[in-house]
Amino acid sequence: MFSSRSLSSPFTQNLLIDQVMAAIIRNRPFETNIVASIPKPIWTVEAVSQVLRSIPTFLFQSPRSIGRQKGFRHRSPLKQRNLREEFHKARRGVLVLGPAAHRDPQKVQLGLEKALEFFHWVENHCGFTHNELTCREMSLVLAKGSAKSKLLWEFLKRMSRRGLLTTPTVTCLIKVLGEQGLVNEALATFYRMKQFHCKPDVYAYNTLIFALCRVGNFKKAKFLLEQMELPGFRCPPDVFTYTILISSYCRYGMETGCRKAIRRRIWEANHLFRLMLFKGFAPDVVTYNSLINGCCKTNRIERALELLDDMVKRGIAPNRVTYNSFIRYYSATNEIDNAIEMLRRMQGMNDGVLPCNSSYTPIIHALCETGRVVEARDFLVELAEQGSIPREYTYKLVRDALGSAGKIDLLGAEFCTRLEDGIKGRIRQLMKMKPLLQHQSVS
Repeated sequence: MFSSRSLSSPFTQNLLIDQVMAAIIRNRPFETNIVASIPKPIWTVEAVSQVLRSIPTFLFQSPRSIGRQKGFRHRSPLKQRNLREEFHKARRGVLVLGPAAHRDPQKVQLGLEKALEFFHWVENHCGFTHNELTCREMSLVLAKGSAKSKLLWEFLKRMSRRGLLTTPTVTCLIKVLGEQGLVNEALATFYRMKQFHCKPDVYAYNTLIFALCRVGNFKKAKFLLEQMELPGFRCPPDVFTYTILISSYCRYGMETGCRKAIRRRIWEANHLFRLMLFKGFAPDVVTYNSLINGCCKTNRIERALELLDDMVKRGIAPNRVTYNSFIRYYSATNEIDNAIEMLRRMQGMNDGVLPCNSSYTPIIHALCETGRVVEARDFLVELAEQGSIPREYTYKLVRDALGSAGKIDLLGAEFCTRLEDGIKGRIRQLMKMKPLLQHQSVS
């Protein structure tokens, strides 16, 4: 029925993946579902990796995470998780907070058991030979499932004896452990790299430093940087090492709530920036944007303007993120004319940097709060003429402000209808996607 060529075709591989995922979700043996349709399936590295990547999506993800935004959003610092405490809370029915919130422990345990079963089954019964990529995906499944450290260490030791564990694999594992809030486990993995016959490189150091900064452990991150700066050290820091620390000081250091601590973090970020220049490293636009954003949020506008001028002198073109930091600051301090000037400066750039909703919204809100409703209406029209649909709250704010001032006629009926249809269309699109994602997670 199936030729050797068709067994390795994309259609057959997709059929294999679907059948294996159905067996995993329903907790059934793999031979029952697969042998009946494909006598001798030929597994490829991509197919095995796809199965292992799909297990966290279907079994580890909480229902509240369905439909979440995939893009960059500002997040509060994580906290180091205590797996033993989470286990006892789940048994008592107490709500678990953090990355493991609202997860079903039974589904997570099922996913871990079936992932290990599939990993050994595809090798022992299907003649598949695991390589570095499949080993990496399996280790990431164990990390995302918050498995016991002993289970993860034993798997890594077995793969190390087979020569399948490499430095990039351990680096990816450190990254995932840091994202899950298991920074102590990430640190232990880093220090066990020598035991796994892997040599850490600058990427491994940078990944671990970022994970430490996310939980607010700046002391340990700074210690690793000082270790990298030692003369003759095999992994000297690079631009990204300093940028990670500077951006983390400016981003996560502000979540402490203490003004003294916030000022200390911004001072340390500026000190690292000057040290970076002294050692001959050339900062990039991300480094400047992090410092400028931190200075604007701590009302150090003079320092932020100095950084902007220095940025231009070094030939680094500011982008939308750079100008939006100034626009938010000037709008919050009611220096609206300066905010408008920054918006026009952004529009006058020759690099194709165009303002977006995040650029216009602070200005429109500030104009409405100060009673300059006609100008707010002009900026709303300008935003719509660029093809962007304003947020519903922004549109209603301008409309109510014009109504209170007796100038509602400035918003034409056709213009209002177009904006309302666009806002409703965006809401309908999101509502259509949510049931589809829920169905995929349940099926």
